[in-house]
Amino acid sequence: MSLRIYGNRPLKTLSGQQTRPTPARVREAVFNIWQNSITGCHWLDLCAGSGSMGAEALCRGASRTIAIEQSGPACRIIRQNWQQVASPNQTFEVIRGDVSGRLKSLAGQQFHRIYFDPPYASDLYQPVIEAIANYQLLTSDGELAVEHDPKRWTVQPFSGLQICREKVYGNTALTFYCISEV
Repeated sequence: MSLRIYGNRPLKTLSGQQTRPTPARVREAVFNIWQNSITGCHWLDLCAGSGSMGAEALCRGASRTIAIEQSGPACRIIRQNWQQVASPNQTFEVIRGDVSGRLKSLAGQQFHRIYFDPPYASDLYQPVIEAIANYQLLTSDGELAVEHDPKRWTVQPFSGLQICREKVYGNTALTFYCISEV
């Protein structure tokens, strides 16, 4: 199975239901919202699946992209996809492991854009968003986009983060967080 991203570039995906690629219209909406801030940014893709969001960021000029994904086969696909789209002046890294545990290894680094798309039924939302805030992974002008089922997860504020905007696209919702103003 494959999907297409910016510039009509094909990406590989895992067969079956192990990962759920972000729908094309949601990907397009995210990149329309962030369109003027991707070039040169540092991008973090959490629960990356096939890596389509990070690949799209690379295609649109992100300078550095990191993925965290638990599945070994998915990590291999992400590497293949990103090697295919990255230019020589871009760097990327794929980290295998549990997102909650692996975020600590990124402490001290900051990202302009973070995309978090966990399995909708998981209990990852609260601990991961709190870790992003606690490890100060967002730049002062950065944003975190959280993909979720609007009927399953209750949007909430987190210490150090505030909700910037919310969008709903059918069965997919996006909640955007930025650094709280003191």
